[in-house]
Amino acid sequence: MKSQTVVGIFDSINEAKQAVQQLETAGFERDFVDVSQASSSASGTSSNYTNNSGTTTEAVADAAGRTKDSVGGFFSSLFGSDNDEAETYAAVTRSGHSVVTVHVDDATQAQRAASILDAAGALDVDSKAAEYGVNNSYTASRTGSQATTGDAAQTAEVIEENLQVGKRTEQTGGVRLRSRIVEKPVEASVRLREEHVTVQRTPVNRPATEADFTAFKEGEIEVTESAERAVVAKEAHVVEEVSLGKEVTEREQVIHDTVRNTEVDVEQIPGTTSTSTTTSSTGTTDTNSTSTGAGYGTSNV
Repeated sequence: MKSQTVVGIFDSINEAKQAVQQLETAGFERDFVDVSQASSSASGTSSNYTNNSGTTTEAVADAAGRTKDSVGGFFSSLFGSDNDEAETYAAVTRSGHSVVTVHVDDATQAQRAASILDAAGALDVDSKAAEYGVNNSYTASRTGSQATTGDAAQTAEVIEENLQVGKRTEQTGGVRLRSRIVEKPVEASVRLREEHVTVQRTPVNRPATEADFTAFKEGEIEVTESAERAVVAKEAHVVEEVSLGKEVTEREQVIHDTVRNTEVDVEQIPGTTSTSTTTSSTGTTDTNSTSTGAGYGTSNV
């Protein structure tokens, strides 16, 4: 079942049928498009509302209208009972106009259908209601809203961007000193001296002298030996100093960028003579009965 219904009111049944043809050409299914005509009584107002399309979609609305005048029942079934918006649409239709209803699935299709009905010559419901003297809370709110919109000053804001350049400090790198001990083999040459005692015996054959007899007694003769040994010692020397410091340099950088600003051109519009025009003349209805524009409302069916 379609979730929204778009309503367009036309001066004549022929205009309404032409609008239906345009809807079909645009791809809307004929089973969900209805055209109906209000029949005028001798007093000039309509008490009956005839569905000329014969589609099953309008059956619910036709049945609802049988409990009171068909026009009022038809719009009450769309907008809800005791709804001033429904009564406004009904009052305009009772003046002998024809109605085209388009049942759609979503707001996008509703907007398309409303645009087609507007282009086909659908009436502006708000203007017609004022012409026929319809006075209720709905027409009062619509009139006040339109007056406020028309009298309000229109303002074009001029916006300009400025380029602001600052500085921030980022760490780009650095140097770290780390010391460690490394061992490597080395060698050095040293000459060592050693003493060795030698014993030498020399055979002799001579007469002993007085000196020999003096030395002829017990005694000891001792000769010691010595040797040099390598002695190793280490001595540390500071051979280099490595230190860290900072050198500060400055450079100038030119920033290239773009900034935007709004330029407002003032153009004089030449005056023209024309008749009054209407803006929106179709309606989409839902059970919330919330108005969104001139002669335009939304509702689930």
